[in-house]
Amino acid sequence: MKKLFCCLMTFIAVGFSAVAQDLTQYVNPFIGTGGHGHVFLGANSPFGHVMLGPAQITRGWDWCSGYHISDKTILGFAHNRVSGTGIGELGEVLICPVTEHKKGEIPFTHESETCRPGYYSVVLPKPNVHVELTATTRVGMSRYTFLQNDRKTASVMLDLVASTGWNEITGCDFEQVSPTTITGWRKSNGWAHNKELYFVMEFSQEVKLTDKNKGVGYMDLTDGTVPVLVKVALSGVSIEGAKKNMEAEIPGWDFDATVQKVNKTWNQELSRINFQSFDEEVNTIFYTALYHTMTSISTFNDVNGEYHGADAKKHKGDFRNFTTLSLWDTYRAAHPFYTLAFPDMQRDFAETFLHIFDQQGKLPVWHLMGGETNCMVGTPGVIVLADLVMKGYVADKEKAFQAMKTSLMQDERSLKYIKEYGYIPYDADPEPESVSKDLENAIAFSGAAKVAKLLNHKEDYNYFYGRSQLYKKHFDKKTQFMRAVDKKGKFRPEFDPFKSIHGKADYTEGNAWQYTWLVPHDVHGLVSLFGSEKSFIKKLDQLFVVEGDMGEEASPDISGLIGQYAHGNEPSHHVIYMYNYVGQPAKAAKMLRKTMKEMYFNAPDGLSGNEDVGQMSAWYLLSAMGLYQVDPTGGRFIIGSPLCNTATIQLGNGKSLTISATGNSDENIYIQRVLWNGASYTKSYIDFEQLTQGGKLELIMGNTPSAWGTKTADRP
Repeated sequence: MKKLFCCLMTFIAVGFSAVAQDLTQYVNPFIGTGGHGHVFLGANSPFGHVMLGPAQITRGWDWCSGYHISDKTILGFAHNRVSGTGIGELGEVLICPVTEHKKGEIPFTHESETCRPGYYSVVLPKPNVHVELTATTRVGMSRYTFLQNDRKTASVMLDLVASTGWNEITGCDFEQVSPTTITGWRKSNGWAHNKELYFVMEFSQEVKLTDKNKGVGYMDLTDGTVPVLVKVALSGVSIEGAKKNMEAEIPGWDFDATVQKVNKTWNQELSRINFQSFDEEVNTIFYTALYHTMTSISTFNDVNGEYHGADAKKHKGDFRNFTTLSLWDTYRAAHPFYTLAFPDMQRDFAETFLHIFDQQGKLPVWHLMGGETNCMVGTPGVIVLADLVMKGYVADKEKAFQAMKTSLMQDERSLKYIKEYGYIPYDADPEPESVSKDLENAIAFSGAAKVAKLLNHKEDYNYFYGRSQLYKKHFDKKTQFMRAVDKKGKFRPEFDPFKSIHGKADYTEGNAWQYTWLVPHDVHGLVSLFGSEKSFIKKLDQLFVVEGDMGEEASPDISGLIGQYAHGNEPSHHVIYMYNYVGQPAKAAKMLRKTMKEMYFNAPDGLSGNEDVGQMSAWYLLSAMGLYQVDPTGGRFIIGSPLCNTATIQLGNGKSLTISATGNSDENIYIQRVLWNGASYTKSYIDFEQLTQGGKLELIMGNTPSAWGTKTADRP
């Protein structure tokens, strides 16, 4: 197993700063490849379109990314993937070195695998081939070294119809256009609808295309005694676009130089944060989490700016168009994290959202490869865009608001029932999950209200603020749970707060215990429903210890349980920080440390649930630095209990934010006092505007709870 964990971080005695020039050595890409992590394993660049890695037969839910550490066979090496999702997709343009014209599963051992950011290798014993992979944003590069004595039958298989089990192919073809070049296309339907992919494949030696049949062909090599290099450029627009991507990103044939170039790119992006913990394992987990936030959302335009739009037409823009937007997950922590650590990307996010709105008539919900999947509930694109507006990242605020307003005022996705009843009755909506839909939409309404207020749209503000309060309709003061309500305003008679039926009940991937707290935009309003802070705190304390049967039909996403707190799924992610709102940051500190220690660790099964396109890792990144944005719109960060000694975030424009935790340790988890730029700071929160001015936030830690953050005036 030594090679399996070749990427583990090794600190040397001279300290972190002495080796900070190569942060990629602190990343373990195998974290999350086991359990239900569903992460991609292979070679890619930060936010890259190409994700080149091993593809396995789909044997169930845990193969969503195309690879699971429990498996010991490989079909070949695919050039795109989703990472950390709950549904599988992509796995396209699969190639594999072979010595006979036959496709199938190839055994391998994990001991022969090596992976680090931008590089993957494995030895396939039959045929005896050393496979090496690297990738830039839009181009994948492979090096195959055939190790057996008889190399006369060496070939590279191309498979456009690989049985990875996730989508239906509606058409594909490829042809040899020169002695060293293959071009082709593939169209499919799956989670991503009406998807188009075009590619150009170049070889370092002349090949002969043979045995082409129904989307599969073999490129016989002229000389199998020397390593063969294969470059594949992808485009969502055209073969010509793929050619331009190839010319721009990997024009030559130096594999090692390309690996070094990609490694440099990864180092540049990882160096946005200089993080050092008192625990060496934490440093590995932290930088792997940072890596995962850049191995999720992907670039979806060619080097000339052309991209496949949400209207299935070709468009061209002066921005980086993004896809794989799992917004129901990422609005909670990933996008707030990006606004701090990746300020240069925020215009691109805003432009992506607004152009999607122009092309499909609403803001994105769960966008994938230029198409709307409409996956999950609520209107999360509104939430992210509202946060970008409030933080000053959107130039045309009025256009953004109109996009939010239009998206929220549609009839689809159960929104018509809110206009009719003021909430979604479970007996009016033919689809289930009415409680989750209302709670999620209330958060979006709150975001729209804040932007309306910023723009002085008083009537719109009043309307959307009123809608943001619809969560109150679902609160049952008798049971102190959020419950489904019928058209007459009465709660559903049958009720079990533990029960969860996946896709068929009142809650999305959860139960009443988990969803009762989903009011991050109005925590004090939620507290008031309980009648007193004491009652609220009592119920919140119970959440982390109560146990009950969720039933056989409960969603597998409900994982990472501490009592009924489910860290493995997103609706719970803000809950611990609610303690700060009622003057009990010490209770938050205790639960935060427990969650970071038990739900994240340095092993393949090191995530408590799906990575969910960066959200699971972003929660850890923020929490390990001692910050979390509970209300997803506006930028108020709650101060928690960091795992760092120091963490410095590069904010751009020569500014930086340093967070230090003096005396931090596994025992010293409680903040005793706080200094902001040397001056005493008593509040248990700090705003985005203040943080992004740059400076130093110093937390003095101790092993017993203190009075810091407990006064009413110091609470968020």
